[in-house]
Amino acid sequence: MVGSSHEALHRVFQKDPALLTRAFQKVLRVPFPEPRDFAVLNADVTEIEPVERRVDTLMRVETDDGAYLLVVEAQGKKDERKRGSWPYYLAYLYEKYRCEPVLVVITQSGATARWASRPIRRGLPGWESMTVRPLVIGPDNVPVIASEREAERDVPLAVLSAMTHGRGAKAAAILEPLAFALRTVDGESAAVFGQLIESCLADSRAKEIWRDLMSEIRYFFNNPVAEKVREEGRVEGREEGRLEDRAGMTLRILEWRAIPVSEAVRERVLACSDLDQLEVWARRAVTAERAEDLFSG
Repeated sequence: MVGSSHEALHRVFQKDPALLTRAFQKVLRVPFPEPRDFAVLNADVTEIEPVERRVDTLMRVETDDGAYLLVVEAQGKKDERKRGSWPYYLAYLYEKYRCEPVLVVITQSGATARWASRPIRRGLPGWESMTVRPLVIGPDNVPVIASEREAERDVPLAVLSAMTHGRGAKAAAILEPLAFALRTVDGESAAVFGQLIESCLADSRAKEIWRDLMSEIRYFFNNPVAEKVREEGRVEGREEGRLEDRAGMTLRILEWRAIPVSEAVRERVLACSDLDQLEVWARRAVTAERAEDLFSG
């Protein structure tokens, strides 16, 4: 059971190690070489018995250009002590594994991201003995993935989007498209991703919406009819089901938010056969003040 956003933010990379290198390429625009193999390592960097030091997640990745250690630190707020411990971690891990270390900091706070991205320089000014430049993943550079089709193209990246934006106003817009995209992965992965996301949501209303969405997901994976449709891959049935699910979820979001829904609004939403239009209405349902606002704009 993942009990905190701190744990969830780095655990997502243990669930899908390749997500980290995709984040380098798609979020940070860092030309990291294509990985061939990953291994999650012991995160303990204790050297002297009374002083315990531990990184959040440590992975070794093999590429055609050599091996790298990916040191992932989840950071909730500014902590100047980390500017002393991070250089130690990297130096110790290089000595232990003889492998190039790469420090990655992930946070839900834009201010913390800007603080963490500052280079750490040790030594004479202009002639530093050591310089550490963390790669920082946060709400300022992770895209808001609020489209179902975009979420389906890269579900783990959409999960990362929901997690990094989990304390901001944009979180709710990501949840509903992501819930539908989770139906394209296996049930075990959907359950793990769902738990990680819930741990990163700060707003109680967003948590409630996500728990209801996950109830729908659990029903989907436990329903034998839905399982049959997935196995047979019937495009027509799948498309019809997506229309019904999207329309129903749009109305439920309004109901969860205690917004009255007239019969006219209900009929118009349920009669819509345009998935893109339903997607627009579903996003509007998260912030609409009246049910009729779905159709404005």
